[in-house]
Amino acid sequence: MQHPETRNTIFSEQARVSEHHIHAGEQYVMRLHAPLTATHAKPGSFIHLQCDPELLMRRPMSIMRTDKNTGCIDILYKVHGDGTSRLAKRKVNDTLDILGPIGVPFKLEGYRKYPLLIGGGVGIPPMIFLAEHLRKTTPVVHPLVIMGSEIPFPFKARPSQIMVNGMPEGVIAAMPLLEDWGIPSRLASLQGYAGCFEGYVTGLARPWLDSLKPDLLNEVEVFTCGPTAMLEAVSQLAHEYALPCQVSMEEYMACAVGGCAGCTVQVETQDGPAMKRVCVDGPVFDATCVFPRKKP
Repeated sequence: MQHPETRNTIFSEQARVSEHHIHAGEQYVMRLHAPLTATHAKPGSFIHLQCDPELLMRRPMSIMRTDKNTGCIDILYKVHGDGTSRLAKRKVNDTLDILGPIGVPFKLEGYRKYPLLIGGGVGIPPMIFLAEHLRKTTPVVHPLVIMGSEIPFPFKARPSQIMVNGMPEGVIAAMPLLEDWGIPSRLASLQGYAGCFEGYVTGLARPWLDSLKPDLLNEVEVFTCGPTAMLEAVSQLAHEYALPCQVSMEEYMACAVGGCAGCTVQVETQDGPAMKRVCVDGPVFDATCVFPRKKP
């Protein structure tokens, strides 16, 4: 029987591994039975998990999907160092000590009609979580998901059956899960993968934005997660088109509950520059706060 401890809305759970699948590029999708986290998580939330009982330092992992009915959450991770190497060895029915859900999520309502979701690498999971949230709560919006990766995508891409205006010729690769939801997606990479855009995610987003008439462009807003350089580029693209943009930051962190201040970033506030903790003040921030707009 679980005896959860909470810190405000953060729960401590012994999460059971119910599924664990390997994909190309040493990427893994793990399903955890963690009903408290599954019930309270929102798009942009993450967990802090203990990869192995011998490792005291936890690792932050973005939540990719939740299922309140089964009490499960999905995470996607890539092996990178000792912690994730040990995590990759965990088997079905093993238990992991986790804290979650943590962090300020993406906006949850009041969406514009055409959300543009851009995820790069391990920044892809929050975009899937947000896409599913949009599908379930706001069916009148029409999101487009663009994903980039320099290693094989953690799914078998398939040709999209959903037309997207402005897409370069031959860019037809899509994520099957999103395709099944009726949400268009397109993929970008510099690795020459079939059906993918040869370039960066911003280079793929630009022709789509250019294809929109002014009244439709005014109905676009941007959500993004990925490496810092990508977030800055997406932020500048949003600024160029005068679009609101929310970014989910990725930072190394120790405690993940706001105590150590080891994951701080500088943001712009009404009172001037300030240091904010990515774990509890974020990970989601307004893009203009984290990446001040560059003057022409």
